[in-house]
Amino acid sequence: MGSVYALLGIGFSLSWGVMKVINISHAAFGLIAAFLAYTLLQAWGLDPILSIAVSVPLLFFAACFIYRFLITPITQAKEVIVSSMILTFGIAIILENLMLLIWSPDPRVLTTSYTSKVIIVGPFYFQYPRLAGFLMASMGVGIIQFFLKLTYTGKAVRAAWQQPDAAQLYGVNLKRISMITFGLAVASAGAGGVCMAYLYSFEPHTHSLWLIYLFLVVIVGGVGNVLGAASAGLIIGVITGLSLAFLPYQWVNLLTFGLLMIILILRPQGLFQSEV
Repeated sequence: MGSVYALLGIGFSLSWGVMKVINISHAAFGLIAAFLAYTLLQAWGLDPILSIAVSVPLLFFAACFIYRFLITPITQAKEVIVSSMILTFGIAIILENLMLLIWSPDPRVLTTSYTSKVIIVGPFYFQYPRLAGFLMASMGVGIIQFFLKLTYTGKAVRAAWQQPDAAQLYGVNLKRISMITFGLAVASAGAGGVCMAYLYSFEPHTHSLWLIYLFLVVIVGGVGNVLGAASAGLIIGVITGLSLAFLPYQWVNLLTFGLLMIILILRPQGLFQSEV
């Protein structure tokens, strides 16, 4: 659970940190990838892991198109954060209604040939779907970190976040880099959505619940901090998982967001330094 929150939160954190765009539709794009995985599994028997090869590129190019024609104009606004929230909230509503039209409001579950299989290690039982979600999410976090730290484009993304004016002087095309960052963020949401579908049932309005936890991950981990978001996702996942094991369900969110309030009081900038 924590690793999946981390993967979903990293993209949300990147678009917020690099472009000052709070993408309220981030989780909705992840949910679309989950529905695509479900459809491909039901129609052609394609494993959800393999469906990522379809959904991630599709979402990347869709996000680049959205950035070019919808996000770019609002980057000139006086209050980019507020404008981006309003715009992407509208996109989220549109996506939710499209999912309702295409897939109906019924809850869906990814049921594969290995859904009921487990690995037993001493007293512990590890379910195959949860292991698959964990491994995919961990790999996704590693790939994004590798991209940002060791590739030219990734370094340009970090430069655009840390020193945009200096980056332009060194030949970095900020508009192009921002579009790539937005595409990468939405693509990572797609991968995270498929991983989340391994853990829980989902329906068109599920993205609203995911979004709450994305804000939690970014606030705790620090805006624009990949490893911070990853660590925050793991922390929140562990807290939520342990709470579900020992407390009634209605107390879980109370405990989780109570801890968030304490963190904000003691360390408003998050547990980790806010940088890509």
